[in-house]
Amino acid sequence: MDALSDVLRVAHLTGGVFLHADFFAPWCMKARVAPEHCAPALGPTSHLILYHYVVEGELHVQVEGDDEENLIVGPGDVVLLPRNDPHLMGSDLSLPPVRGSDIIRPPQGGGLASIHHGGDGARTRMICGFLSCASAEGNPILSTLPALLKLSVEQAGAAEWIRSTFRYAADEVSAGRPGSGTVLAKLSELLFVEAVRRYAETLPDGQTGWLAGLRETHVARALALLHGDITRSWTVDDLSREVGLSRSALADRFIHLIGVPPMHYLASWRMQVATQKLRDTSASLAQVAQMVGYESEAAFSRAFKKAFGAPPATWRRSNS
Repeated sequence: MDALSDVLRVAHLTGGVFLHADFFAPWCMKARVAPEHCAPALGPTSHLILYHYVVEGELHVQVEGDDEENLIVGPGDVVLLPRNDPHLMGSDLSLPPVRGSDIIRPPQGGGLASIHHGGDGARTRMICGFLSCASAEGNPILSTLPALLKLSVEQAGAAEWIRSTFRYAADEVSAGRPGSGTVLAKLSELLFVEAVRRYAETLPDGQTGWLAGLRETHVARALALLHGDITRSWTVDDLSREVGLSRSALADRFIHLIGVPPMHYLASWRMQVATQKLRDTSASLAQVAQMVGYESEAAFSRAFKKAFGAPPATWRRSNS
């Protein structure tokens, strides 16, 4: 089992595009997308991941309150905000920012919303989109990503098809052709996966966290085994035997990188999968309990209530 794919599957990412924008220097904008702004495309959602794809020009991006990280984003770059933090964008971030909600033009004739803003200087053209994440709370990937994540589509190498398709779809959006938003919405999901993979590959030595665990052979093997069969009655002895490390050595490496012992991680992941089953399937509580490795519905209900503060039936009614 590919643990990264499994975590992304349970997160249930759904992409969308909400506007295309033309900015002209000098300009500065403060932005954060509220879930209600995306409701027409997604319906209710608890967590948004925002992205900006630069088609032409250049801009600076900075999470509000973080004066140290100021990303420069150019043509073919995508900047993602995994936690949808309030942020500044512009040709000059020292300018008084306008609020994005004050300059967005509503869609015309069923197209996308748009922005046309700034002075009479250099043009920056971008597409802004989002992904909703149905299971953000406790998701091991989202918790380890930085506030800003940059992906250069122009240098995507094997992902050349992403670059060419995204540029084509962006041109289609700007021209107002029907169906182009749908293409970009699906592509945005792939872009996020590619950005996460690239970030994991470039983590510095000594980095900890779930993604860093994928780079350590034994921890990655342990994660693959746990994700591959969450219904198995795992013990640390079983896991260490299959991984090829002593029990204490595996526990030490797992805790150092992931932050919790292997069996604690498994219990938490079972609850993540349970929320996905409760939300996306019509399986009974007894069936969900069995799917995530509990021998009885009662034991599953106790564990679920401890994790989420409500019994699974109550949680399902409020999240369906």
